[in-house]
Amino acid sequence: MNGGFGLVLDGSEEAGKRARMMLNWDVSNGVSRRCWSGNSNAYETIQLTMEDQRELRVTMPYHVQDEHLLDRALQG
Repeated sequence: MNGGFGLVLDGSEEAGKRARMMLNWDVSNGVSRRCWSGNSNAYETIQLTMEDQRELRVTMPYHVQDEHLLDRALQG
């Protein structure tokens, strides 16, 4: 895992449960990052994933309607 995770898979039921949770979290984390960067497919995917998995909560981005808002804010 590129996030620095370590997980011992010893064949137990508990290890299987933890592996499913961790792998799902890792994938959802990647989809969330793509959603935040403006990828519309990732936005839809993470919304559907949150509907399917109620324990997953991702802060969704707000799309700025005025593309020049940041420029104006930085100018003073």
